[in-house]
Amino acid sequence: MTNDLPDVNSPAKLAGKHVLVLNWRDIRHSQAGGAEQYMHEISRRWVDNGTRVTWFTARDDGQAAEEVIDGIRILRGGGPLSIYGHAAFRLFRASGQFDAVVDCQNGIPFFSPLFLPRGIPVVQLVHHVHQEQFRTRFSPPLAAVGRFLEGTGAKTVYGQRAIVAVSPSTRLELRKLGFTGPIHVVPNGTIDIPPMVGDRAPEPTIAVVSRLVPHKRLDLLLGQFAVAARTVPNLKMDIVGDGPERARLQQLAMDLGLDHAVTFHGYQPNEVRDGLLGRAWLTASMSASEGWGCSVIEAAAWGVPCLALRVPGIRDSVIDGKTGWLVDTPREFGAALAETLSLLAEPDIVTDTAVECRAWAGSFTWDRSTKLLTGVLLEEERMRRDGGDPRLVHSDLSTMVRFELRDGVDLRSILRATDEVAVTEDGHVSILMKGRDEFEAFSAVKTLGLRTAEVHPAGRTVLLAGPWAGLAPADTVDGH
Repeated sequence: MTNDLPDVNSPAKLAGKHVLVLNWRDIRHSQAGGAEQYMHEISRRWVDNGTRVTWFTARDDGQAAEEVIDGIRILRGGGPLSIYGHAAFRLFRASGQFDAVVDCQNGIPFFSPLFLPRGIPVVQLVHHVHQEQFRTRFSPPLAAVGRFLEGTGAKTVYGQRAIVAVSPSTRLELRKLGFTGPIHVVPNGTIDIPPMVGDRAPEPTIAVVSRLVPHKRLDLLLGQFAVAARTVPNLKMDIVGDGPERARLQQLAMDLGLDHAVTFHGYQPNEVRDGLLGRAWLTASMSASEGWGCSVIEAAAWGVPCLALRVPGIRDSVIDGKTGWLVDTPREFGAALAETLSLLAEPDIVTDTAVECRAWAGSFTWDRSTKLLTGVLLEEERMRRDGGDPRLVHSDLSTMVRFELRDGVDLRSILRATDEVAVTEDGHVSILMKGRDEFEAFSAVKTLGLRTAEVHPAGRTVLLAGPWAGLAPADTVDGH
């Protein structure tokens, strides 16, 4: 096949443009986490491809008001709440300076469309929905305000502008809130897949990499670890990370008689973290909800499966029965932990699971995330320019199509900026068409003069991993 595959969402397509990122914190904030890493990794790749990128973000103690990090201009001002007023003021003053905006919502939106010309593409980025967190962490009046701003307020201000969700779970939660515009799934990238993994610990060992904050619910994990420790000899757990819960969790471990089995390593550099992951048998999560399981995928890169609750975000990050196991209730967790570790004592199971884990983690790269978010910006730019109702051209359905591409056939006529294209080992082309059902996808392929193609709905795994994830059994649609 001599056809060149079109790169419809290359970051180079933003070269020369100026993109503004609104984010609660920057990568050097003392409380920076996965959300900051997400936008920083994508931003620096845009910069590498010739895009100017500016961030408006909060200012932590000791941080400069302005800094350049990896070519990204960071403008800081305000604290956890006053950042929104600072950002609004800067947006008023900066009218016309930016070609596109990525508005990162961390529960409270920036409401940037109120302060920008209507024609500027604004993409709202949502890692997870905070409705339940508002209820459990704030007084009823404050919680009601938070829920309003995240729901009704955001729907009113952003209207039909595109939203990016990091997982199908987050998209579903946004739909439950009543958002009706296009919601694109752009998953996180992860650490580079190591070329090989080392020997695991001789005794059953669990490694958990996490911020030590209440919603991660490591107190529940310690309790269920104690249950498993009654039947699993020499069970150990390494906890890597820091946070306001550390002292309480350490005391809880002592109260449970686990101080000999649980080690709190605190924050560690990547090489130490990776060394602890590489020797683990298993990682675990008892979080009640996540946007995406970053630490789950990082462990999978080292061939380490995960045992977790079947909750939003985590159920996207774990392929149940392949890259880990999902448990329905916290009470079942301790027994499931013991059973899983018994299973992982079998060498064949360990080998097969590690292969599945590493292949799954390899699907999530920051280069791919950058291309996907670039595609959403380009698509939103087109909608701002050409007009029309985005609901008529984009649904939550996505479709995989596969066919043999003849020389001289130009795929660009059927591709959207949000689609993904791959060539399979047998020389066929696979396209993950976002926002199109099977009929729409096959109709598009038929315009190329191809009368036969394999077409099937893209499930959650393929949507997350892309066309490289392999094809499920397909229905062959014949054009006769």
